[in-house]
Amino acid sequence: MPHANTVLLTVLAMLAFAGNSLLCRLALKGTTIDAGTFTLARVAAAAAVLWLIVMARRQVSRAGVRGISLGGNWVSALALFCYAAAFSFAYERLSAGTGALLLFAAVQATMVGYGLYAGELLRAPQWSGLALALAGLVWLMLPSLATPPLVSSLLMIAAGIAWGVYSLRGKRAADPVETTAGNFVRAVPMALALGAAIHAQRSLDGVGLAYAVLSGAITSGLGYVIWYTAVPQLRAATAATVQLSVPVITAAGGIALLGEALTLRLALSAAAVLGGIALVITGKRDEVGQRTVDHRGAGGTHE
Repeated sequence: MPHANTVLLTVLAMLAFAGNSLLCRLALKGTTIDAGTFTLARVAAAAAVLWLIVMARRQVSRAGVRGISLGGNWVSALALFCYAAAFSFAYERLSAGTGALLLFAAVQATMVGYGLYAGELLRAPQWSGLALALAGLVWLMLPSLATPPLVSSLLMIAAGIAWGVYSLRGKRAADPVETTAGNFVRAVPMALALGAAIHAQRSLDGVGLAYAVLSGAITSGLGYVIWYTAVPQLRAATAATVQLSVPVITAAGGIALLGEALTLRLALSAAAVLGGIALVITGKRDEVGQRTVDHRGAGGTHE
C-alpha cells in the first residue's frame, strides 16, 4: 500500500478511536445507561452494520452470500470483547485522564513488548520519540490524574492489553472488512452473556443507547476496518506509538464539541506527542533506507 494511503488510514482510525472515547464518556457520564448495556449495544450495532456491508459486497462481486461464513476467529473476537467490556466498566469510575493514561500505557507495553520479542529493534531516535510521546501524554493528563480505584484501574489495564492483542492479530488479516465483521459477530454472544449476567443492574437510557449504537456502527465497526487495513503496513512499535495521539485528539474533540477550553498545556502536550510519533515513524524510514543502501552497496542494484 502506498505510504500516503497508510498515513491517511491511520489518521482516520485514530479519529475513530477518539470518537469512541468521546461517545463512551458522554454515555456513561451524561446518561443513566449502564456499562454492560452500552457494551452490548455497541458490539451488536457494529456486527449488524459490518454484516450488511459484507453481504452487499458479496452480492456486488456476484459471490453470493456463501452461507454465513465470515472471516475472523474466536481468539480475536474474545480479545475484542474483553477490550470493549473492560473499557466500559472501567470508565464508570475512572476520570478520563487517568483512564486514557492506563489504557494507552498498557497498549504500549503490549505492542512494543511483542515487537521487541519478535525482533523489531528500535534505534535511539525511535526510543527518544517513544519517550517524548509518552511524556507528553502524561503531562496532558496530569491535572486530571487522581488515585484511581484498584478494580477500575485493573480493568482499564486489561482493556489496553486486550486491544494490543487485537491490534497485533490484525496484522495478519487478509480481508479487513470480513475479518472485523466476523470478530464482531462472534463477540455478540459474549456481550449477550454479559448482559444476562448483570440483568439486575441494567439501566436503559434512550440517549445512552443512541451513543452506544453510534459508537458501534461508525467509530467501532467502520473504524476498526480502517485500522485493520492500515496496521499490517506498520511495525508493532509504530502502531503502538501512533495510538498515543488518541487522547490528544479526544481533548481536541472536547474543545470542538463539548466547549472545553484550549490551554497552553494542551498545545504543548500535543506538540510533544505528535513530535514523538514523528520521530518513531521517521526513524523507521531512515532505518529502511539505510538497509537499502547497504544492500545495494554489497550486492549491486537488482532491478
